[in-house]
Amino acid sequence: MAQITEKRRPISDRLEENQEYLNDRLGVGKSFDIGVHEFFVGNTKLLMYYINGFVESQLVTQIMREINDLRGRDVADNLFDTLFHKFIPFFQLVKVETTDEFMDKLLVGQVGLIIDRFPYAIIMDAKVLPTRSPEEPDTERIVRGAHDGFTEALVTNTVLTRRRIRDERLRFEIMQIGERTKTDVAIAYLQDVANPDLVDDLKERLQNIQIDGIPMAEKTIEEFIIGKTLNPFPLVRYTERPDVAAVHLLEGHVLIYVDTSPSVMITPATYFHHVQHAEEYRQTPVVGAYLRWVRFFGILVSVFVLPIWLLLVMHPSIIPESLHFIGIKDKGSIPLLAQFIMAELGLDLMRMAAIHTPTPLSVAMGLLAAILVGDVAIKVGLFAPEVILYLAVAAIGMFATPSYELSLANRLVRLFLILMVGLFATPGLMIGLLVVLVGLATTRSLNTPYLWPFIPFNYKAMKDVVVRLAVPHKNQRPSIVRSQNSARQ
Repeated sequence: MAQITEKRRPISDRLEENQEYLNDRLGVGKSFDIGVHEFFVGNTKLLMYYINGFVESQLVTQIMREINDLRGRDVADNLFDTLFHKFIPFFQLVKVETTDEFMDKLLVGQVGLIIDRFPYAIIMDAKVLPTRSPEEPDTERIVRGAHDGFTEALVTNTVLTRRRIRDERLRFEIMQIGERTKTDVAIAYLQDVANPDLVDDLKERLQNIQIDGIPMAEKTIEEFIIGKTLNPFPLVRYTERPDVAAVHLLEGHVLIYVDTSPSVMITPATYFHHVQHAEEYRQTPVVGAYLRWVRFFGILVSVFVLPIWLLLVMHPSIIPESLHFIGIKDKGSIPLLAQFIMAELGLDLMRMAAIHTPTPLSVAMGLLAAILVGDVAIKVGLFAPEVILYLAVAAIGMFATPSYELSLANRLVRLFLILMVGLFATPGLMIGLLVVLVGLATTRSLNTPYLWPFIPFNYKAMKDVVVRLAVPHKNQRPSIVRSQNSARQ
């Protein structure tokens, strides 16, 4: 459910009826964290509903003190209006008229106040979200520049974005997804820059989501808006850096923020969006271009060095005399193809073990893996030394890939090419490369060619991919986003 369901049950002007209904729906007395406080102003009874741990205690205490200090003569005319406009010392007040809306707002941490003889309630946004401070994301670290990052709180993330784009045309349109979780999802774009067709398309896809909840946040959203696919390559880009998000907003992209997730989704995204890193734009253009080329080289090595080396070893006659040293001295008792498959699986196991191993034990786990895999496994003949060497080179290139999702996809491509080479030799490598290239060329991300600007070719945009141009020379927004205003300078 991508939008709040139409509300049908109005708040009654009889307090006892509202109390009975809300207590039953909210589980008051069963759920320990749902709190209800009863008090009087004159002869009028009031109920305050809240969730323990979700509200700012000092603020709520101050509000209750102000209300308790009232006398009947102070509110002789209309208690509701008097409280709403005068005696509640808080600026984020909302008037609601249905019990469903009252519960929805209560369950996101707001405080609800129901007054006897009035068919509406007061909602005070006095919530305090349990979240961490903005810290630099581990996967997008840089040497120079800002070291803040998005958190799991949607409001914090929008503030970090607005801090960088102080434009009244920046829009954050919010909706709720999930019948039970009612997760806040916001679409961010620049009103006079972003493609309105893309904005409308994304909003329609989000509103059509019918599910009970999205506890996995942005990844669930991605699978709904992209659709069913067996393509391992990431069709949207994620970032946890506010400066990267701001740059893409200025280019005309549309971003999706999901509450409870620090990852912001950038749409549309091509393959080449995943090979760029913020560090390249924090250095001079020449240094940035060098860093980009090194990164490109690492990505190519991570995909092609193992299948090409396997092909050369399986067919030594095609190795040039000058490169004879790259061959293998002792293949061992296990076929090379099986060695590569086991080594790849072992690398994945070590990666997962490193993620799940507590920090104090991670060093010991690394030493254990180095001894068993790097030394003992070679001595017993399980792996040839060259297999471990070239796998390590490929792993370094994989870790140098800016996008974690792209590195995982490249790993699957590498495994596919290794299998094709091991089974069909040179024809297998050619067929495998053709299958991968055709698959990428025919892939589209939200009606955007995935290999743009390579296929279809765009010289100006491709030059910006290969060479990190100075910002004064980038006076046009990327044409692929089809922005309303293409000029940046």
